[in-house]
Amino acid sequence: MSNIHALAERCLFQPAVEDKLAATRVAWSDQENGRLDLTSHGVVRPIADAAFPERPLRVDPRQVPQRKLTTLEGRVALLHALAHIEFTAIQLAWDILYRFRDMPDQFRIDWLGVAEEEGRHFDMLRQRLRELGADYGDLPAHGGLWQVATDTQDDVLARLALVPRCMEARGLDVTPAMIEKLERVGDQASADHLKIILRDEVGHVTLGSRWFHWECRRRGVEPEDAYFGLLRRHLKGGLRGPFNREARLAAGFSERELSVLDQQG
Repeated sequence: MSNIHALAERCLFQPAVEDKLAATRVAWSDQENGRLDLTSHGVVRPIADAAFPERPLRVDPRQVPQRKLTTLEGRVALLHALAHIEFTAIQLAWDILYRFRDMPDQFRIDWLGVAEEEGRHFDMLRQRLRELGADYGDLPAHGGLWQVATDTQDDVLARLALVPRCMEARGLDVTPAMIEKLERVGDQASADHLKIILRDEVGHVTLGSRWFHWECRRRGVEPEDAYFGLLRRHLKGGLRGPFNREARLAAGFSERELSVLDQQG
């Protein structure tokens, strides 16, 4: 049997894209076939050891190219940025199941499933980039998502609040407009990929909400107060709307949470 934490190290701590994707596929196949050992394995390595490929070059967000979707270059820039988000999301899913060893086995299984779906999203977007004459790594990208993981490395509740229930939930807000713009310029193939990603991301944020509430119950804290307290502590400037109320409600946000977000944004 393969061990989930050994496979996590294979994904997290070596830089090659293909090796990360392969580790994710092996782990999910083994889980589906009852060959995956979920017990703790080895010492948890520091998050600073996580390895990334040399390309794309990681830069300040202000240096990431912004182009109009009416041009091929603009659509490539958008798809490249989204592919980088999905690639980072693979690492994020692996890190949360690897780092927080006192969570139940189902927690590890759930986030492994997220890693597998993020891997499929990445493959879709990379293939679409290739169809348009580009590839992942051709453009610079920023490391903001991984910085959030670094900032929350010592607290699973903060990680759940800031990654699935903040950064990934932001995708629920902005992706419908991206789909509409792509359809407007005639890029239906790219729009269809984003529709699949949006559908799956609702499920990912739902898992984040479910485990956030589970951990709040374990700690005996009120979830909504805990959520906004963690946002204030970790997120400078707050969140800006508009917010996709329908998708966020489906993903486990409460009406009160949405009302507070609307007031703040």
